[in-house]
Amino acid sequence: MSSSPPPKRRKEVESAISSLQNDTKIILLDIEGTTTPITFVADVLFPYIRENVAEYLDVHWKEEPCQQDIEALRLQAESDKAAEGVVSIPDLCDKECDEKTMKDAVVKSVLWLMDNDRKVTALKQLQGHMWQEAYGSKLKGDLYEDVVPCIKRWKTEGKDVCIYSSGSVHAQKLLFGNSVEGDILPLLSGHYDTKIGAKVEKDSYTQIAEDLQVEPGEILFLTDVTREARPAKEAGLKSAIVVRPGNKALSQEEKSEFDILESFKELWPEWEDQSDEQEDDK
Repeated sequence: MSSSPPPKRRKEVESAISSLQNDTKIILLDIEGTTTPITFVADVLFPYIRENVAEYLDVHWKEEPCQQDIEALRLQAESDKAAEGVVSIPDLCDKECDEKTMKDAVVKSVLWLMDNDRKVTALKQLQGHMWQEAYGSKLKGDLYEDVVPCIKRWKTEGKDVCIYSSGSVHAQKLLFGNSVEGDILPLLSGHYDTKIGAKVEKDSYTQIAEDLQVEPGEILFLTDVTREARPAKEAGLKSAIVVRPGNKALSQEEKSEFDILESFKELWPEWEDQSDEQEDDK
């Protein structure tokens, strides 16, 4: 499990940070760089797709879910046809195109989308199906050490914890259902992905609040990306930036714009104080 020891925070910021939970009913969590190390996604999950997509297509090509994934990717490629380097995928009904040629086009299209960091539903859908096979045997979802204890504490306080990630809901459930802490899905109350909207768009957060039937100000959104925290804040949500080892460094402007956490535990100053005392006793 990845370690992220709670830092000793200055007392003058503790009150502001802990107040983020005032009148909060929903905790909305990002995954990459927030609950889970970026390295797990970048160095484990994504390389698995790159290395195994061709074999996956060979094994599952004629199955309905795979065919649906391919059609979604074809439509995405059609939508992106003006983009430089995009790889078009022949229609599955095109009898003039042999299976190998079509498979090669799908593989190249998937790699192009990943190379260009496209967080589109068609790609996430295929990735989710591939990870489904790997989790439990080849993969375990990595989590920071503070994640599960804090989710449990939120639950005891009557708050619901939901996930909002660019990864598909299916992929989210695979990660949390097959984590290094076991199956923690029973601790989570909801999942959102790009089907509700992009994470950099204000309307996405408005839609989430409406779906959860709460006021935007009753949601606390925790993410490592200011481009996501900003539209959430504009939509009326409370937002804070989570700084984890390996995350992109924040500018001074970003640090002054948002409350900063290095551990979820910092939302409870007394928990931090206990951690500091235990550290001092060692």
